[in-house]
Amino acid sequence: MRRTIFIICALCMISALKMTAQDNQLTADEKKQGWILLFNGKNYDGWVNNDGKPVTAQVEDGAIQTYKCGGYILTYNKPFANFILKCDVKMDDPCNSGIFLRMSDLKDPVNTGFEIQVATETGSVHGHGALYDVRAPLVNAGKGAGQWDHFEIRFIGSRLITLLNDQKILDVNLDTYTEPGKRDIEGNHKFTLNGQPRALHDFAREGYIGFQDHDHKCWYKNVKLLEIK
Repeated sequence: MRRTIFIICALCMISALKMTAQDNQLTADEKKQGWILLFNGKNYDGWVNNDGKPVTAQVEDGAIQTYKCGGYILTYNKPFANFILKCDVKMDDPCNSGIFLRMSDLKDPVNTGFEIQVATETGSVHGHGALYDVRAPLVNAGKGAGQWDHFEIRFIGSRLITLLNDQKILDVNLDTYTEPGKRDIEGNHKFTLNGQPRALHDFAREGYIGFQDHDHKCWYKNVKLLEIK
């Protein structure tokens, strides 16, 4: 009886392992669902710097390394509208980086795209997991410098939901930000157009995805995206 139970458990474990992909690979289920692997773990095929400069960063241990990548935002070369984005992130200490979403003008990514902050700072609109300069995360779900965090970002229409290590940290409806400069704390947010504050509601609903080089080491791997039609 014990031998039978052992065999059943072993078979279940083998089955589970088959469903789990290695780093920078899609699982069988992800392939069936239509997920796209944005980073192959070997080189920067499909990636460019937002300012057109050559990508000079090296892949480190199968991960994107944005530090000194040659530009400001290392950018995937295809725009997306509605999507679920997954990636694993590890920070140096200290660290300031970011996951940029829906950048509509690569010459001005700061004012035309949204940023999910990646930083050793926590608990503010500039802290780890925040919608940068707009809303602080609901909880501090990060593991800290030197540990891999798992992000899942769902950006569909005006709705932006972010999970960090399987905990919901953001749930934002851009359609509620109709006033120029409006954010969740006192003062205007950073986004401007021709020098004037912008309303988040007015941002483009399609754009580019990228990772920021802000003079600190930060690693990204298992970068996967599912387009929502």
